[in-house]
Amino acid sequence: MPPISLQDQLDRITQNTRALVQPERLAISEQATADLFNTGIEDRILPVGAQAPSFTLEDARTRKPVHSTDLLALGPLVINFFRGRWCPYCITELESWRELQPEVRRRGALFVAISPQTTRQNDFTLQQHALPFPLLADPGAQLAAQFGIAYTIPPAHRAYFQSILINIPFNNAGLSYHNATEASWTLPLPAVFVICQDNTIAFSEAHADFRVRPDPESVLATLAVPIHPPHSSR
Repeated sequence: MPPISLQDQLDRITQNTRALVQPERLAISEQATADLFNTGIEDRILPVGAQAPSFTLEDARTRKPVHSTDLLALGPLVINFFRGRWCPYCITELESWRELQPEVRRRGALFVAISPQTTRQNDFTLQQHALPFPLLADPGAQLAAQFGIAYTIPPAHRAYFQSILINIPFNNAGLSYHNATEASWTLPLPAVFVICQDNTIAFSEAHADFRVRPDPESVLATLAVPIHPPHSSR
């Protein structure tokens, strides 16, 4: 039996959610997704061929700053922007990339995951899901904004997250609902970018619908396979 694709796994989450969650709550989430799409955010995503922003972000494992220039000196870079550890779609995607790490490395590339979560929350994610790649903190989704994928949850939809006990301001900035800032309500669209060593974007995909994610096989296809010796059996 062929392995289940990432999107098939995500679609199962959606099916289970629709079976378990009250229709009125589902309707709020559906409307929020439609509203986000209608902002035109997908038209602002940095495209293939653009220059990627450089960055320095804190790594959850080492608590040290990681520089994009240092990463790119080692090989092409696959960047996954995710919303947070509270999102089952994000976790499923990260676990898929966990299993693909040997293939990413075989192709000479590096993989990093970036979220607006605090480093503490990123560390929880790292430990709980045995992730082998760096998890970097992007406070206020400032880097995500440079990639064109950041948005702030509108006040009308913040109550929805409170009603399902997801405290985004705490996850992102250690704040309560009462002292939350606009930045603490900011999230990235789930996205994947492949950055070449000359800092050019070779793959760019993000969706306003958080239930849809880039196909890892399509991402891997943009990474050159190492050249084998002339007498290789391949």
